[in-house]
Amino acid sequence: MKLATSDGLALEAEWAAPARAEAVVVLCHPHPQYGGTMRSIVTSALFDALPARGYACLRFNFRGVENSEGEHAEGRHEPLDIVAALDVASAQAPSLPLVLQGWSFGADMALTIADARVAAWVGVAPPLRFRSAADYEIVGRDARPKLLVLAAHDEFRAPADVNAEVAGWTNTRVEVVPGASHFFVGRTARVVDVVADFVSEVRAP
Repeated sequence: MKLATSDGLALEAEWAAPARAEAVVVLCHPHPQYGGTMRSIVTSALFDALPARGYACLRFNFRGVENSEGEHAEGRHEPLDIVAALDVASAQAPSLPLVLQGWSFGADMALTIADARVAAWVGVAPPLRFRSAADYEIVGRDARPKLLVLAAHDEFRAPADVNAEVAGWTNTRVEVVPGASHFFVGRTARVVDVVADFVSEVRAP
């Protein structure tokens, strides 16, 4: 599957869905310059597990990653890639609620997208450093639900620091995964459970 960005790039993507989906989750991967791709551990764990729980998933590679066209833009243009993913996800399942999820760099990008089609956001270990505080405040003050899944022993930003930054956000839940590092090795099952539970609340009547 290919995504088409508004600035003319074709991005690599994959779609997985159960026979009867109840929601759609768009997955945004971690930092490309540190090896992040749509096949990174947390993104893959969610992509593999969520369809079995009734949720369709779209994962994609940001510009310049593997078979996606373009070059890494240090977070300046990657939001265009997410909008392209939302275009395809909403076209595939126009009647279903759409949850936008990202991990690390991908979370930082996702948490700047105040698109009307998004029913809720999930940020896994967001450093909240790749865009300005003003960019995050747009989503932070939005009334739609948000979930932040933090690693208890995150090497890049401590949960207490993230909690302090999002203290003024609206309708935002924070879950800390005990024993987890930023990469959630050995803790991905817990991330899947927390995210799946949140999506089940979003799709509930």
